[in-house]
Amino acid sequence: MERVQGIGGYFLRAVDPAALSAWYRDCLGLDADDNGLWHQTAGPTVFATFDADTDYFGSRNQQTMLNFRVRDLDAMLAQLRAKGADVAAQTQDMAGVGRFGWVTDPAGNRIELWQPT
Repeated sequence: MERVQGIGGYFLRAVDPAALSAWYRDCLGLDADDNGLWHQTAGPTVFATFDADTDYFGSRNQQTMLNFRVRDLDAMLAQLRAKGADVAAQTQDMAGVGRFGWVTDPAGNRIELWQPT
Protein backbone atom coordinates (compact mmCIF):
# COMPACT_ATOMS: atom_id res chain seq x y z
CA MET A 1 0.00 0.00 0.00
CA GLU A 2 1.26 3.49 -0.84
CA ARG A 3 1.42 5.75 2.23
CA VAL A 4 1.51 9.48 2.81
CA GLN A 5 4.88 10.84 3.95
CA GLY A 6 3.82 13.74 6.12
CA ILE A 7 1.73 16.89 6.23
CA GLY A 8 2.08 18.64 2.88
CA GLY A 9 0.27 21.82 3.85
CA TYR A 10 -2.40 23.47 5.94
CA PHE A 11 -4.60 26.06 4.25
CA LEU A 12 -6.63 28.86 5.82
CA ARG A 13 -9.28 31.16 4.36
CA ALA A 14 -8.73 34.79 5.34
CA VAL A 15 -10.32 38.15 4.59
CA ASP A 16 -6.79 39.57 4.38
CA PRO A 17 -4.39 36.69 3.55
CA ALA A 18 -1.28 38.91 3.58
CA ALA A 19 -2.07 40.26 7.06
CA LEU A 20 -2.79 36.80 8.46
CA SER A 21 0.43 35.43 6.93
CA ALA A 22 2.31 38.35 8.50
CA TRP A 23 0.80 37.52 11.92
CA TYR A 24 2.04 33.93 11.67
CA ARG A 25 5.50 35.21 10.65
CA ASP A 26 5.75 38.01 13.22
CA CYS A 27 4.12 36.28 16.20
CA LEU A 28 5.03 32.63 15.72
CA GLY A 29 8.19 32.96 13.63
CA LEU A 30 6.77 30.86 10.80
CA ASP A 31 9.23 31.70 8.02
CA ALA A 32 7.28 30.73 4.90
CA ASP A 33 8.32 32.09 1.50
CA ASP A 34 6.05 33.98 -0.92
CA ASN A 35 4.50 30.67 -2.02
CA GLY A 36 3.88 29.52 1.55
CA LEU A 37 6.72 26.98 1.52
CA TRP A 38 8.06 26.41 5.03
CA HIS A 39 10.91 24.04 5.89
CA GLN A 40 10.10 22.86 9.38
CA THR A 41 12.30 21.21 11.96
CA ALA A 42 12.04 17.42 11.94
CA GLY A 43 9.99 15.93 14.73
CA PRO A 44 6.78 14.14 15.58
CA THR A 45 3.43 15.01 14.02
CA VAL A 46 0.13 13.91 15.56
CA PHE A 47 -2.90 13.04 13.44
CA ALA A 48 -5.90 12.59 15.73
CA THR A 49 -9.68 12.74 15.46
CA PHE A 50 -12.00 14.21 18.09
CA ASP A 51 -15.69 13.80 18.90
CA ALA A 52 -17.95 16.08 16.85
CA ASP A 53 -19.14 17.89 19.99
CA THR A 54 -15.68 18.63 21.45
CA ASP A 55 -14.97 22.08 22.87
CA TYR A 56 -11.21 21.46 22.56
CA PHE A 57 -10.95 23.53 19.36
CA GLY A 58 -12.63 26.55 20.97
CA SER A 59 -15.55 27.53 18.75
CA ARG A 60 -17.83 24.71 17.60
CA ASN A 61 -17.62 26.31 14.13
CA GLN A 62 -13.91 25.47 13.91
CA GLN A 63 -13.63 22.02 12.31
CA THR A 64 -9.84 21.59 12.55
CA MET A 65 -7.06 22.89 14.77
CA LEU A 66 -3.46 23.48 13.82
CA ASN A 67 -0.85 22.30 16.34
CA PHE A 68 2.69 23.68 16.25
CA ARG A 69 5.63 22.04 18.01
CA VAL A 70 7.66 24.54 20.04
CA ARG A 71 10.98 24.26 21.87
CA ASP A 72 10.02 26.38 24.91
CA LEU A 73 6.29 26.79 25.53
CA ASP A 74 6.68 29.44 28.25
CA ALA A 75 8.94 31.59 26.04
CA MET A 76 6.54 31.27 23.09
CA LEU A 77 3.51 32.22 25.20
CA ALA A 78 5.37 35.22 26.66
CA GLN A 79 6.39 36.31 23.15
CA LEU A 80 2.78 36.07 21.96
CA ARG A 81 1.45 38.00 24.96
CA ALA A 82 4.06 40.73 24.37
CA LYS A 83 2.73 41.08 20.83
CA GLY A 84 -0.85 41.43 22.12
CA ALA A 85 -2.02 38.01 20.90
CA ASP A 86 -5.10 36.33 22.36
CA VAL A 87 -3.38 33.68 24.53
CA ALA A 88 -5.34 31.30 26.75
CA ALA A 89 -4.52 31.76 30.43
CA GLN A 90 -4.19 28.04 31.17
CA THR A 91 -1.66 25.49 29.98
CA GLN A 92 -1.90 21.72 30.20
CA ASP A 93 0.71 19.11 31.14
CA MET A 94 0.22 15.58 29.82
CA ALA A 95 2.56 12.97 31.31
CA GLY A 96 4.74 11.35 28.67
CA VAL A 97 3.43 13.67 25.94
CA GLY A 98 4.39 17.23 26.88
CA ARG A 99 2.96 20.64 27.64
CA PHE A 100 0.25 22.50 25.73
CA GLY A 101 -0.88 26.10 25.39
CA TRP A 102 -3.25 27.89 23.04
CA VAL A 103 -3.47 31.12 21.07
CA THR A 104 -6.19 32.43 18.77
CA ASP A 105 -5.04 34.05 15.54
CA PRO A 106 -6.56 37.35 14.29
CA ALA A 107 -9.02 35.41 12.08
CA GLY A 108 -10.43 33.58 15.13
CA ASN A 109 -8.65 30.23 14.64
CA ARG A 110 -7.58 28.54 17.87
CA ILE A 111 -4.03 27.12 17.57
CA GLU A 112 -2.42 24.62 19.90
CA LEU A 113 1.24 24.95 20.86
CA TRP A 114 2.98 21.77 21.98
CA GLN A 115 6.30 21.36 23.77
CA PRO A 116 6.94 17.59 23.44
CA THR A 117 8.39 15.68 26.38
